[in-house]
Amino acid sequence: MTTVTEAPTVAHGDVVRMPVHFDDLDAMGMLHNSRYAVLVERAMTLWWTERGVSFTGGRPTTPDAFNVVREYGITFHRPVRGTGDVSVHFWLDRLGTSSAEYRFRVTSTDGETVYAEGRRVNVRLDPATMRPAAWSEHAREIAGALLRTDQGQ
Repeated sequence: MTTVTEAPTVAHGDVVRMPVHFDDLDAMGMLHNSRYAVLVERAMTLWWTERGVSFTGGRPTTPDAFNVVREYGITFHRPVRGTGDVSVHFWLDRLGTSSAEYRFRVTSTDGETVYAEGRRVNVRLDPATMRPAAWSEHAREIAGALLRTDQGQ
């Protein structure tokens, strides 16, 4: 299982530990800015795969796996220097009819240092029409574990 059990307790969402490899670094020995999106993508993919929403043999295991990123924004706070593990903390701020608005933070494994944070919006598509399609009840049930309910904080 990829979800980090020894990670700090979070009030919402989940935390997945991800490795930073040598080829993720730029010429200055820092995590290249484009690699943050890859780490977030891989962490979310691992989380959903553990719950049966993925691709096998080039085909989605459920209709909900057929989704795309519509928006992505990130703010960098501190550089990740060198190789090793980081944590990706992510949660859902909103789950619409066909969209899912994620928030995320890339942190040190103890959660004390925030390297970057951002927002990502996914949209489920109908593979035949390539138009937005509603999430299934099964996906909504799974996504409930990520949904932030303390929006006022």
